[in-house]
Amino acid sequence: MDGWLDDTRTSYDTVAGNYAELVRDSLEREPYLTAALALFAALAGPGPVADVGCGPGHVTAHLRGLGADAFGIDLSPAMVELARRAHPGTRFETGDMTGLALEDGSLAGLLTYWSTIHVPDELMPAVCEGFHRALRPGGVLLAGFHAGDSTRLKTEGYGGLPMRVYVHRRSPAKVSAWLREAGFAVEAEWLLDPAEPATGALVFARRPA
Repeated sequence: MDGWLDDTRTSYDTVAGNYAELVRDSLEREPYLTAALALFAALAGPGPVADVGCGPGHVTAHLRGLGADAFGIDLSPAMVELARRAHPGTRFETGDMTGLALEDGSLAGLLTYWSTIHVPDELMPAVCEGFHRALRPGGVLLAGFHAGDSTRLKTEGYGGLPMRVYVHRRSPAKVSAWLREAGFAVEAEWLLDPAEPATGALVFARRPA
């Protein structure tokens, strides 16, 4: 997996336009996800909320519509440019979750919406520690990801465009264990479409006050 970060950045720069079109209205078809996002926004309360791995910004914008002071961070400059054009007035910036450039204790909430799925297992503990550091005491994290126990190399997507990204499926228990090791209190684990092959999962966690 050497070079995975550069490969991931290049891949999403390549597919940014097609991906943005695909997900533009995707939340309208996901009642359980929208309910989870509403709960997350309510739990986070007032204060900055980071959507880490925001892609084209549709989820960031949804959070702002719920009243959250949300901003987006993404590895892909092309995604960030699309997000800025689609949602003017909302803050979007490039950034890397393996070295999150946010002040300690600066966030009320942090969302990773299927954005840790390309991070290798060996880096996830440090990534979770970075999330914990950025959240204020009492701050809330919501992690969404592909559930399972497998890794595959994805070489094309979103209209057949070339990609090179590793996609990791992980159990909620595994993600929760990393979060607990980083100092989080895990409060809930949800499975989405548990009978389907492409099962998703959500974990709610909090930095203890």
